[in-house]
Amino acid sequence: MKVRQVIGGILVVSALAFAATPASAKNTIRWASQGDALTGDPHAANESPTNSASRKVYDTLVYADKDLKFIPWLATSWKLVNPTTWEFELRKGVKWHDGSDFTAEDVKFTFDRVLSPTSDFKKQVNSVKEVKIIDPHKVHIVHTGPNPIFPNQLTSIFIMSKAWSEKHGVTKPQDRAAKEETYAVRHAMGTGPFKLKLREPDVKTVLEKNENWWGLKQFPHEVDEIIYTPISNPATRIAALLSGELDFVLDPPLQDLNRIKSTPGFTVKQTPQTRTIFLGMNQGRDKPLNASVDGKPLDKNPLNDVRVRKAFYQAIDIDAIKKKVMRGYSVPAGIITSKFIHGHTPELDKRHPYDPAAAKKALAEAGYPNGFDIQLDCPNNRYINDEGICQAVVGMLAKIGVKVTLSAIPKTIHFPKIKNRETDFYMLGWGVPTLDSHYVFSFLTKGADKGWNGTGFNDPEINKMIDQIEIETDFAKRDEMIAKVWKTMKDNVNYLPLHHQVIVWAMSDRIDVPIVADDSVRFIYTKFKK
Repeated sequence: MKVRQVIGGILVVSALAFAATPASAKNTIRWASQGDALTGDPHAANESPTNSASRKVYDTLVYADKDLKFIPWLATSWKLVNPTTWEFELRKGVKWHDGSDFTAEDVKFTFDRVLSPTSDFKKQVNSVKEVKIIDPHKVHIVHTGPNPIFPNQLTSIFIMSKAWSEKHGVTKPQDRAAKEETYAVRHAMGTGPFKLKLREPDVKTVLEKNENWWGLKQFPHEVDEIIYTPISNPATRIAALLSGELDFVLDPPLQDLNRIKSTPGFTVKQTPQTRTIFLGMNQGRDKPLNASVDGKPLDKNPLNDVRVRKAFYQAIDIDAIKKKVMRGYSVPAGIITSKFIHGHTPELDKRHPYDPAAAKKALAEAGYPNGFDIQLDCPNNRYINDEGICQAVVGMLAKIGVKVTLSAIPKTIHFPKIKNRETDFYMLGWGVPTLDSHYVFSFLTKGADKGWNGTGFNDPEINKMIDQIEIETDFAKRDEMIAKVWKTMKDNVNYLPLHHQVIVWAMSDRIDVPIVADDSVRFIYTKFKK
């Protein structure tokens, strides 16, 4: 396996070198990270690297800028015209990449598409009842009830062309669960700052500057071409950066940061991220999928017992993970959302104490004095040191008698296991584009469907409260409900919070790419140093 990885790395570097050889006056950025976007369809997978890729080609009505401030984009203004209706004035003179006009028809079509069963964003805007076209550049978006935070929810709802989608048979999002292949998976046509020139999934994506982008006056960026190459091997990514074959690496290995910093011509930037890393436990099954004692499958699910879940929590030495695995680049978490998110409080974010003795006692009280065996499913190409974190957890749980088999797999295989309820115990990370706790609750707490809540937690009262949080216009009452849901989740130990990520970007000093706390690269702010 090691030989294959090295050979693969050599081939990737060779390909990068070949691509970089011809002399060109273009301002080209060649960049890499460990994994590719899951799909080119902007509504099929709600995953941050996928959304980041979509953001370069497609525009949204409301944009989160490099400081995560919400600013007008395809919508120039918005207001409530009655308690359940938002009015959006649409930007005039915007052209699709094929030269056709952007109109209200495209906005209405997009919301119909996003609310389709195969959309991974339908929960984000499920309060939308209908979109009414007032004129070619004005829409009324009618909701089932009040929604005071609706503009916040639009920063990752990418607007698609109705005509283009109809022409290519992609009026509905790709069904990733059924492994559907559609035209939108490898092709894209938006109004955004870059046009898709080449899409080879897991190999290379090439974008070119949209010279007719409506935003060039406000954001006169200098990027003519973007070449993205996913490189899974960390050493290969850094070798390509330091040799000049790459200009920018999104996720440099933490162990290489000092070497990058000390190499002339390169710079490193860091910032706390909006993403929290945690472990989920399927407490909704009567019997576990992969748990046993002495080789015999368990008749009941130990994760259904809150004492077992808390034992897992208290067995994890998060400070050791921060020091040894994350090399200091993490912030220990007590809840699964960071300080950037409305509803986060320092008090809730305090962790339960690390106490393996208390953990062993709780396991015994739950009927597992000698522990049990279970499988931990973990991605190996999504989060910072994801596999290393899981390896550390395996060792820590072993100290309380829980024998964990680690299954570390690519994110394209890992994520469907969560959504299809094919895992008992898993790692996940969650960012919050709306910067509001409701987004976390709607995807990770609310139950009853096969979304991202792989815990099986499904409390009807909490579900009602989550729905109420979305429509509550009295913000004091809303904050009380948010705090109550967070406390319920923490007391119930729905998840095992690990840490809030600290992200680090590495780049050649010939470019200046502002680092953004959501880990999404916004090349429209890039400057080339002369």
